[in-house]
Amino acid sequence: MGVLGALLLPLASRPASYQILLGSVATQDYQAPRNISYVSEVLTENKISTVKASVPNIYLPVDPAIARHQIDRLRKSLDFINLVRLDNITDSNLKIEDLAQLDDIQLTKENAIKLLSMSESEWQNIQRESISVLEQVMRASIRDSQVSEAQSRIPSLISYTFSEENALTIQALTLPFVVPNSLFSKESTDKAIQDAIQKVEPVEKSFATGEIIIRRGQILDATAFEALTKMDLISPKDQGQQIISATIFTATLLFIIGIFFSKRRISHDSTKQLLVLAITFLFFLFFAKFLIPNRTIIPYLFPVAGFSFVISALFGFEASFVLTFILSCFISYGTSDFFTLVVYYLLPSLGGALILGQGRRISIFFAAGGLTGLLGASLIFSIKFLEGSTDWLGLITLVVASFFNGMASASIGLLFQYFLSQILGITTAIQLLEIARPDHPLLQFILKNSPGSYQHSLQVSNLAEQAAKDIGADQLLTRVGAIYHDAGKAMNPSFFIENQVTGQINSHDDLDPYISAATIIQHVTDGVDLAKKYRLPLRIIDFILEHHGTLITRYFYVKAVEQNNNEIDKVNEENFRYPGPIPQSKETALLMLADGCEARARAEKPQSKEELRSIVQKVIDFCQKEGQLVNTELTMSDLHIIQNSFTNTLINSYHPRIKYPELKNKKEAI
Repeated sequence: MGVLGALLLPLASRPASYQILLGSVATQDYQAPRNISYVSEVLTENKISTVKASVPNIYLPVDPAIARHQIDRLRKSLDFINLVRLDNITDSNLKIEDLAQLDDIQLTKENAIKLLSMSESEWQNIQRESISVLEQVMRASIRDSQVSEAQSRIPSLISYTFSEENALTIQALTLPFVVPNSLFSKESTDKAIQDAIQKVEPVEKSFATGEIIIRRGQILDATAFEALTKMDLISPKDQGQQIISATIFTATLLFIIGIFFSKRRISHDSTKQLLVLAITFLFFLFFAKFLIPNRTIIPYLFPVAGFSFVISALFGFEASFVLTFILSCFISYGTSDFFTLVVYYLLPSLGGALILGQGRRISIFFAAGGLTGLLGASLIFSIKFLEGSTDWLGLITLVVASFFNGMASASIGLLFQYFLSQILGITTAIQLLEIARPDHPLLQFILKNSPGSYQHSLQVSNLAEQAAKDIGADQLLTRVGAIYHDAGKAMNPSFFIENQVTGQINSHDDLDPYISAATIIQHVTDGVDLAKKYRLPLRIIDFILEHHGTLITRYFYVKAVEQNNNEIDKVNEENFRYPGPIPQSKETALLMLADGCEARARAEKPQSKEELRSIVQKVIDFCQKEGQLVNTELTMSDLHIIQNSFTNTLINSYHPRIKYPELKNKKEAI
């Protein structure tokens, strides 16, 4: 389990996403792994920016105080010019220099000379017109972006009675005093922007399963980067948290596996089975992690049910349920659809495993695969409709993938079952049914050479099979094992009572008890040799070896004791003992009990059910007393059920029959 955990940790940590940067070039086509809708912060922010840009600046109403202030400034400048003109002491050059010192009006030398040289009447007219023009300009709304436009209107406001030269002078005097009189209101503008932003609805972005997010070679812009992030297709630079998460996740599931195996005894060869189970588990897991991440259809194609079928056929449904659940969790971990995939993998697999059972026919594997595909398709429709998907092409694709998954699982399950059963020495139901066919070469050999032993084996198999059904043991294995348990008798059939014709000489009458016992015991080793020759499974060989356990051939042992004047010490009991081992499973124990009960019932010919029950009880008590059942896990309750089962089956086999009278013809009557 430690090796399994060490292998799963890096595997579970493997990211199902890419390390790409905003503004980088996409190295492949990126597709949406599932249907997804989300509020796009990028697109919403872009919309907000557009709305903000569309809100116009808000300006205050025209402020008359600004116009009055500018007119007052113009008057002061004109008064200064007027003082310079009236100065008769200063020469012209100094006057020009004085006019150049004006702060608000930048007069050229030519304009200064002209102002100093014009007549007083002209100057008075220019002063009045300048003030009048400025007043007209400032009456209109002037914003900071409209100053140039307002200044350009000055020439059209000057009276046409002025000469062009004087009009230019008026324009030069007026133009510097044109300023904005409708000021920008930042507070009002900000409020308008906030009101507009409040009305913006979040932008929702949707992708259907398989839809291209960005194509190879395109620049990864903010919108595409956000989409990849929402779908968990971009891994963070720091993967420390992912590794910690994967470690905890792996440890949790391995703990569950540990609890399961600590409560379950798989077989006498559990170490080998655990190793093969771990390798098979890891094979499916590595293969899944190699194929599934960042794919849309492949997760629905992966045959997890194949693993479930193998485990169910070889180890039973309970092991299949636990291990399939663990495998589904590990495969789905790190994907964007964890819960969806776990449900999709687990439920159809378990449904198929229930149909499969022990997998007694090849056709049942494909029936289980068909059911798996059908259940998977039903879950796909259910989940996708719940998500509101209307992509019918995508749904049909996933449904086809589900049915392919089912058939692939059946094929893989059948293939893996064969190979793993060979490796582990586990006998599958298909193998058992194959060798149980009456036309099997070894059965034909037994029937031809020892028909009495063959009929005895059929009766024992029927007896043991019914009891196996009642106590929950493997019926099929018990039946087939019982059919072959006396195969070795076919090598020396005349030495066994069931093959001897009534009235003929018993082969043992003139033999030494030791030789007779050895001949009888030899049927076990002969049976093993025949089983190996005809390539019977190891579990069937167990039935041949264990059906007499380490009991002794009591008839010949007693005969040997009698020949030695009833002196027990002179007879070595081990010379009359079967090689064993004692039964190691419920199934072989049932065979031992059924074999003993059938033989004694045939020999003693009980006349009532009570006598049959007594015979059965004596056989069970004897086997218990001899310590033959200690390794079989049979409980007292099981033994009570076995007694009732054997009694009921035997009473039907040994019920009294009517002797039909013969009809004599008339001539015979005369």
